[in-house]
Amino acid sequence: MDYTCEPAHSSLLNIQAKEPFNAEPSAASLVEFPITPEDLVYCRNHGPVREFDADSYMVLVDGFVKREMELRVDELKNPRWRKREVVAALQCAGIRRNEMGAHKQVNGVPWRDGVIANCKWAGVPLRDVLLEAGIQQPNATIGEHEAQLHVCFSSYATLCEDDKYYGASIPLERALDEDADVLIAYEMNGEVLSPDHGGPMRIIVPGYLGARWVKWVDTITVCAHESPNFYQQRDYKILPPVIDTKAKAQSEWGKYPSMTALPINSVVASVELMPSSGSVLVKGFASPGPNGNIQRVEVTIDEGSTWFPAEITYQEGKWSWTIWEAELNPDNAAVPPTGVVHSRAIDEQGNVQPKESEWNVRGVAYNAWGVGRW
Repeated sequence: MDYTCEPAHSSLLNIQAKEPFNAEPSAASLVEFPITPEDLVYCRNHGPVREFDADSYMVLVDGFVKREMELRVDELKNPRWRKREVVAALQCAGIRRNEMGAHKQVNGVPWRDGVIANCKWAGVPLRDVLLEAGIQQPNATIGEHEAQLHVCFSSYATLCEDDKYYGASIPLERALDEDADVLIAYEMNGEVLSPDHGGPMRIIVPGYLGARWVKWVDTITVCAHESPNFYQQRDYKILPPVIDTKAKAQSEWGKYPSMTALPINSVVASVELMPSSGSVLVKGFASPGPNGNIQRVEVTIDEGSTWFPAEITYQEGKWSWTIWEAELNPDNAAVPPTGVVHSRAIDEQGNVQPKESEWNVRGVAYNAWGVGRW
């Protein structure tokens, strides 16, 4: 496919790696916007960013389908295809990796707490495309059970660090779920999807970690197995703490499941001492796990002996993040002149963000209490 050189990136991001380009905003800047502006959406890449010609870019639908299809962006925008918009938080599995790495060394980009973005995505439901192509059951069986089908997403369009292409997959059942809102997206926040964020087309899988939201998608394959790609099989998995080096992990990847949803989490984004009142204003965000969106957020300044409710200032639908704030003052808390504040989130089913998060060699899924200082 034709492409130009790597496009310019937002100047509002803190660069974690230049080649490939990986950068994130500060959490303090993020929580000022319910819908994350383009310039504050983090960039996570396993290869160079390329700007493709949207007029000629196509996605191939193949595998266990009755009819192979090739679709361009302008074809997907045709009124015959249903357009759906969904607000969903895109989140890197390595969010807060620097905090886990402070306990013991981990492998990966030393992300802080800015690799999350809450955006309004628009495109065609993947379900509609797959039903149009028609699902064809394979003859193969696994033991006594019919082979479970998966939908593999691939991007051969750009180079990749660890494989010949970037790939990921989700179960076919989720792809066909009307309520799962899985999209072939071509817009973000009402604008054409930019190269930095996977344009002309990317996959949106609300509720799953960003590694499954394949950018620059050019092949969608219905198959009888998960994606064989490096990033599905030998990365983005939570290994037990005893596997504490990359060398030990080499023979162990296949024994553990690929990550899907990230755990419930919250982050203290900013803490401001208000001299006039002596109170402390705390702002942050929370992100849901696999069991429903955030129901409430609490903060503590005494290591959890006393918890104070935070006010939820934004939440939109079941896939969005939650923005919250809390003002601690002499009327509701003994606020020390300097100190530490922690946050924890609770979801709709009562699951509580834990105080500690178990270490793993890739530094993924860190979700200990959020922490801030003043």
